[in-house]
Amino acid sequence: MITVIGSLNIDLVTSVDRYPKLGETLLGSNFQTKYGGKGANQAVAAARLGGTVRMVGCVGSDSYGDDYRSYLQNEGVLVDNVEPVTHTSTGTASITIAEGDNSIIVVPGANFALTPEVIEAKKDAIANSKVILLQLEIPMETVEKVLEIASEHKVITILNPAPFQPIPAHWWNMITYITPNEHEAAMLMESPDFKEEYKEKIIMTNGSKGVVFYQDSKEQLIPAPKVEVVDTTGAGDTFNGAFAYFLHEGKGLDEACRYAVRAASLSVTKFGAQGGMPTLEELKSFMDQN
Repeated sequence: MITVIGSLNIDLVTSVDRYPKLGETLLGSNFQTKYGGKGANQAVAAARLGGTVRMVGCVGSDSYGDDYRSYLQNEGVLVDNVEPVTHTSTGTASITIAEGDNSIIVVPGANFALTPEVIEAKKDAIANSKVILLQLEIPMETVEKVLEIASEHKVITILNPAPFQPIPAHWWNMITYITPNEHEAAMLMESPDFKEEYKEKIIMTNGSKGVVFYQDSKEQLIPAPKVEVVDTTGAGDTFNGAFAYFLHEGKGLDEACRYAVRAASLSVTKFGAQGGMPTLEELKSFMDQN
């Protein structure tokens, strides 16, 4: 079982030729409402590949929340631990796509109702998982509680440190792998609490260049195949979901990264955070061609 503990957001996606200057109004070319949030994105990525995936999170008691639970069920994600809360709305992310990239503003909403107390009530679900996948769009104290339970029961943990926040020193021994991008990795390694031995836990995504990880203190690079980019939204989430899936399936670090890099590359050829996330059959076909 892969358990993803994190955010569920409704993505409000605007496409425009270029980013507006401060105070400027531009006409966009397209607007869509999509299902997003790093947690749910990564759950869908793993489920599309065929994983047995449990989502743990919170949504509002609103139409967005109801729709999202139904959507995840249709994607094959178990939603018994996705709880509606009444005091706030489902989280949202306002995404602007321009100049071949994206910028994002997140309003957490119900995601911040996922408290350590909620996690304590789900202790058995965490303990009985093989892989736990986390991000930082939920409260830091909640992430810490999950890491403590997972560490106690020797469950593999993957932490995607986005949006970036400094990692407390005592977390490192509870983290199996951490998956920053290049910018996040630099900030992690510049921290006074960072130790050289922690490099072995870092799986650094680097966009079109691929992924870097460390084995026996040596840097290893897995390059990404060249593709025609349509939308980079969700590429990192696809990588994380795929990485969790292939680790769950018993692949070694190098092979899990190789598969996950190609899944992420394939994802950017379609629109939307979840729109390009491949099935296992699509991924294998893509890898045969690349």
